[in-house]
Amino acid sequence: MSGRAAPPPSVLAVYAHPDDESLVAGGILARHAAAGARTAVVTATWAADSHRARELTDALRILGAGTPRMLGYADLHVPASAPGRPRFRDAPLAEAVERVVAHVRDFRPDVIVTHDALGSSGHPDHVHTHDVALLASHAAGFGELYPRAGPPWQPTALYLSTHPESAAAVLAGLVAGVGKRLHTVPDAMVSAAVDVRPWVDRKWDAIRAHRSEAARGRSLPALLGTLSAQDREAVLGTEYFIRHDLVPARRGLRELTV
Repeated sequence: MSGRAAPPPSVLAVYAHPDDESLVAGGILARHAAAGARTAVVTATWAADSHRARELTDALRILGAGTPRMLGYADLHVPASAPGRPRFRDAPLAEAVERVVAHVRDFRPDVIVTHDALGSSGHPDHVHTHDVALLASHAAGFGELYPRAGPPWQPTALYLSTHPESAAAVLAGLVAGVGKRLHTVPDAMVSAAVDVRPWVDRKWDAIRAHRSEAARGRSLPALLGTLSAQDREAVLGTEYFIRHDLVPARRGLRELTV
């Protein structure tokens, strides 16, 4: 036995909008990058030449997650986010799945992280991203499916960003103040609670890199900015996930909880 620690798993995050990755998975992206893991982010909406894409570039640089991988569909509520492109929810499902499969096969991650089925805020783009990422995480391992998307690759697990009922009071109250709702799950559904407090400053810097969102008073980045540093760490310092195994864990592979 060599006694060497197992390498950290590579992580591919798949989220709906620029800033989603920083808000709910910025800590694990920073943590895994700092440990030497490969990390990357696929974003479903907004054009690659938009101001949101430039902000995403800055956020991913802070998190150590490479350069944006953007599908370039339009945000459901902001058609101008991708002029001439369909809204993400209106694009053919097979097309969207194939495009995510291509990123999975190109990056070859150990794990994928994405929205849970409730989409945190219930935003339809979040829910649709969950559906597409779930299908893609399975399809990527079958060479007969989407053969133009590259050689097959099967991630080990899919982790769904979520909010347990017992730990959501501050965040739920924050969004309720602007007429929004946080969708939570029973604590028993949560598979992993990841302490990211050592990386919370980097996570907060990445959130603030989404400058146009931080400037909108009703956005979550703006609302988080109204909290004290202590309360903000309480909200951002732990990230919660529901794990779905895709194949038996590979020997020596560390999970997100380690």
